[in-house]
Amino acid sequence: MANVFEFVAEARSTTGSSAAKVVRRQGKVPAVIYGGSGAPEMLVLDHNEVQKHLVHEAVYSHVLDIKVDGKTEKAVLKHIQRHPAKPQILHLDFMRVDASHKLKVHVPLHFINEAVSVGVKKGGVVNHSMVDVEVLCMPSALPEFIEVDMANVEVGSTLHLSDLVLPAGVEIPELHLGVEHDHPVVQITKPRASDESSEAAAG
Repeated sequence: MANVFEFVAEARSTTGSSAAKVVRRQGKVPAVIYGGSGAPEMLVLDHNEVQKHLVHEAVYSHVLDIKVDGKTEKAVLKHIQRHPAKPQILHLDFMRVDASHKLKVHVPLHFINEAVSVGVKKGGVVNHSMVDVEVLCMPSALPEFIEVDMANVEVGSTLHLSDLVLPAGVEIPELHLGVEHDHPVVQITKPRASDESSEAAAG
């Protein structure tokens, strides 16, 4: 976790949709920080600075520094509300992080060796069922991403959550719910044209 992201914010006393619209017209983003031992606090951040941070994939799976009126709190980004038609951030939710307690965070999956995988070399097509996964760990163990090595995946094979190689101290809470929650992550399938050709030949 070499990257450090600092979000500079100001406390705001006004709430409600009308107040939020005023904040947005000023080039700001309304936000809230909650959790831990502190009460929820309404914030406002500079929209351009927020946009600069959000272009980095790592910001979504990092413990962030939220600096409010000179005081810094540790938090993770839990939710982003975006405008449906414009490149505008409408609202941010930050959740405070306690260094002594585990937290749940979605981290991205990085698929490696796809082009040289056994299945792709045989003409297979890679199909992703997930692009991120929720993990449970201590803040100090939070990974920036999880690698999924596709090198030895054959045509017709599927990797599930239980196949992911996790860093020390990291677990997938979904797997504690039973085998039916061992969801597929990625698979290599036969190309559709190949299937149709086989059916035509058989007919």
